[in-house]
Amino acid sequence: MKICVFGAASAHIDDTYIKTVEDLGELMAKRGHSLVFGGGKFGLMGAISNGVKKQGGSVCAVIPHFFQDEQIELMSVNCDEVIHTATMAERKDAMGKLADAFIILPGGLGTLDELFEIYTLIQLGRYKKPLAVLNIQGYYDDLKKFLDSVAEKKFVTKLCLKVCQYFDDFVQLLDYLEEFQPSDFTWNDLLYNYDDE
Repeated sequence: MKICVFGAASAHIDDTYIKTVEDLGELMAKRGHSLVFGGGKFGLMGAISNGVKKQGGSVCAVIPHFFQDEQIELMSVNCDEVIHTATMAERKDAMGKLADAFIILPGGLGTLDELFEIYTLIQLGRYKKPLAVLNIQGYYDDLKKFLDSVAEKKFVTKLCLKVCQYFDDFVQLLDYLEEFQPSDFTWNDLLYNYDDE
């Protein structure tokens, strides 16, 4: 399975996050999965690629041309394949099409953008792929509460919230991705089915 992992590129993240994500990467490779990611060498981007490569896994980076031109020193050396895109939007599109599943790690604005883009495309029926959040140290607890309140106010269906699953344990997260079966719900259900609420 090609797993696309989105996460922080900051070099100032606490080591607890780094260690957990490296361990996730190692387990991904041990289970025969490959990595699709944004190509960074720092933060959780670097940690996931380091973990995958430690166990001999395959790593594909998708980067916009301006990263290659302007920020080459920020790119990971772990990549077996590098795909260049013209824009950030094309980068997300390429990563989404390459992936069989998505993992969201703790991150900042870019990671949140990626989370909600994938979330929306699943809601609209463009992807029938699993989406899982690794909620290290409760990082996404507040976001989950916010989205629950969005559903309570009926800006989104509660059914749609089930599209994204949250895990504290990355073993359980990988189990979920591997066992995932696309639901019979249509995008119309995810957008408009408030009947069971």
